[in-house]
This record gives sequence, C-alpha cells and structure tokens, in this order.
Amino acid sequence: MVDYPHLVGLTYHIKTFGCQMNLHDSERVSGLLDSCGLVEVATPEEADVVVFMTCCVREKADTRLYGQVSSMVSAPVPPSGRRLVAVGGCIAQRDGENIRKHIPNVDVVFGTQAIARLPYLLEQALLDDSHQLEADTAEPYEGFSTDLPSHRAQSFHAWLPIMTGCNNFCTYCIVPYVRGRERSRIFEDVVMECEHLVRDGVREITLLGQNVNSYGRDRYGKPRFAELLRAVGQTGIGRIRFTSSHPKDLSDETIAAMAETPQVMPQLHLAVQSGSTEILRRMNRKYSREDYLELVHKIRAAMPDIALSTDIIVGFPGETEEDFEQTLSLVREVEFASAFTFIYSRREGTPAAKIVDNTPHEVIQERFERLAALVADLAHKANVRELGSTVEVLVEGPSKSDAHVLVGHSPKNQTVHFALPDGMSAQDLTGRYVDVRVDEAKTWYLRGPMVGSAR
Repeated sequence: MVDYPHLVGLTYHIKTFGCQMNLHDSERVSGLLDSCGLVEVATPEEADVVVFMTCCVREKADTRLYGQVSSMVSAPVPPSGRRLVAVGGCIAQRDGENIRKHIPNVDVVFGTQAIARLPYLLEQALLDDSHQLEADTAEPYEGFSTDLPSHRAQSFHAWLPIMTGCNNFCTYCIVPYVRGRERSRIFEDVVMECEHLVRDGVREITLLGQNVNSYGRDRYGKPRFAELLRAVGQTGIGRIRFTSSHPKDLSDETIAAMAETPQVMPQLHLAVQSGSTEILRRMNRKYSREDYLELVHKIRAAMPDIALSTDIIVGFPGETEEDFEQTLSLVREVEFASAFTFIYSRREGTPAAKIVDNTPHEVIQERFERLAALVADLAHKANVRELGSTVEVLVEGPSKSDAHVLVGHSPKNQTVHFALPDGMSAQDLTGRYVDVRVDEAKTWYLRGPMVGSAR
C-alpha cells in the first residue's frame, strides 16, 4: 500500500557525490522512492524530483554541489509543472538550514539519519509551495539504512554496510561530526543479508564502514571483523572486498582471516595519509611511520602477492619539505599498487581548521605533483608485473568509450579491458567471471583477449 499518493507517477534522478557509503545510501534512496511509486529517469533535467546525495570530506564537493543545485533553477520545467530539489547526505547533516540561505531553490534537506523520512518530506514539500519545510537533520534514527528497500546499481555487486560512524576524530576529518559515533550492525544480520544477496545473484560484495576493523567493538565489547570475514566467506559469495580499514585497528586476527578466506580478494586499501610520524601525530592517526611499515610487513608475510592501495594528504598544516620527503620514501618502500592523493582541504569544525599555515599554495601543488608522478610510476610497474599472466575478471559491462570493449576488475582490483568476443553480446558476459590474458599493461588498466569460457 502506497503511503504517499502525491508522489505516485513522479520521476526522479539521484546525483551522488563522495564515498562508497554515499553510493550505498543512494541505492537505498532509490529503492525507497521506487517503493513509493516514483520512476527513475536518466537525467536531472527530465526529473520531477532531483536528489543530491552529498559528501563534505573535501571542499571541492561543496563547490560542485552548490553549482549543480543552483543550475536546476534554469533547467526546463518537467511535465508535472514543478521540480522538487532535495539535498541529503553529509553536507545536509552539517549545514542544515544554511543550505537554503545559499541555494533558495532547495525544497528538502535531510541528514544522514533521515533517509527513511524522505518520502514524507517530499510529499510535504509538494503540498507547501512556501519552501518553509524545516531541514531534517536532528531526529535520531535507531536503525540502519540497510533496513530500507534497495535499488542496486549493479545486479552482480552489492555494498553491504556493517557499521556506521567513526570514533577516531582525525584532526582533519569531518566524518565523526556528520555520521556520528560507531554503531555496528548485529553480526547475524550481516551474514543473513549476505546470504540473501547470494541467492539474488550477487557475485561480489564490499563490506562498508568508516573503520571496518573496529566492527563489533561497540556492540560486543571487542572487534569481531576477523570472525565476520570468515562467516561471510561461508555464504557462497564469490568475492569479498572491504573499506575503509584504519591501520591502528588492523589486527593479526584480521590479517589471518584475510589470508585464510579464499573469497577475500588479495587487495587492501590501507590509508596512511602521511609518511611523517610528526604529521601523523598532528593528524591524531594513533600510529607512527614505523608502526605502518611493520603492519605492511605482516600483511605481505601472510599474503605475498597482495595489492596495497592508500590515501595520502599533501599540505597538512605545518608539513615541511622533510615531512613530505618522508611520505615519498614510505610510498617507495611500500610500493603501493595505487593511491588516492589529495591536497589538504580545510573543514570548518575540525581541530585542524584552527591551525594557521603559511606554506604557499605553489609549494603544496608542486609537492602534490611529485607525489602523483611517483604513484603513477609505481602503479605502472605493478601492472607490468602482470604481463603474460591470466587474470580472472568480473565483467561490469561495456566501456563508456567503446561498446565493443568490455571492462571489469581483477582480484587485485585492477581495471581490465578486453574485446567483446565474436558472436557474444555485452549482456551475455556482464556479471560473469572470465579469464583475460594480459598482453598490455598501462598505468591504470590492463588489456588482453578473453580466453576460455565465461562462468
């Protein structure tokens, strides 16, 4: 039974910014709107309801959001005669009513814990042309977004949140202030949901949390992530990935579980942020350079062929050339297969925002470019090591630039391209495993022919 009759038949489009948790939240918003009788469309211009799911980790996301939401004012009016604009996610949680002061055409503002209330808020906005509906950012929601219906972007892959929130309070990070403190889901509920996803045809899941390594500490008194990995591996799922993983909480038990659970992919994203112990201290990361390198040694002793990726911030307030050189030397020593590199973005409300730093932007930019060049060189070397090998690929669909080329990812999370075999369609292979012989290794992808048959 539809509870919101004024929404039935309207079209919607969701624009997502930021992390994997936001992608998952968007799938839940989509499922929720589907269940209320709305119909998804491909572009915001043709939609009656446009939902922006936002991220506030970096300043660039704020700028993009404000520009794209403001542009909806001049977009053609949809057939219904009125377009509703909703802003959700972390920026909504952080800014609340202030969003409307900067973007008056916003109808609905809903925070990270108010996803379930979105249909009600949209219906109320339809019945009230005055834009006076208050932002919904304060009301606590005791459940998880996983309690809501889902409309997955891919039938063969699923985001599976195991916890939300963060207790770490890194000095540069706004996440604990907009996502709240750590809350773990019930162990059996996570395993049961994975079993359901397997029955639904999912081949790969990504376990999500702001710090998956601490899963269970709040609910069970101690982390149970290693135990969870083993239990999920018994559900019949083909591939398991997880993010984000904080170095200070990556235990020996979790490393052993990764090595001993075949479904866990030989790839780990382990954010280091800086190679300088002094900068790590100022960031409140709770580990040193030496701690991180020792952890990498343990990981590679258990899984010699693992591909490591990381996050690195350049230009944290007070970073010296010596600090930066320590980051470069750590990157060389670890030999990351890939890395997300960022110039520090000041976030109001965080401790680091109060630190005065006079380092010229040109110096920070030059350091960033040096790091990016090193990361690209190491990524290329990692891919070159795959030449002549055969890698298993989970096919995701055709390339955006060439419909005759299919794209997927290897167990190490490398992007792999291969030509669509004669007599087959992209639909035949999407969501299936194929083997690809690597004949070409570029910086950011592998390429070669498909060998054997799909499975």
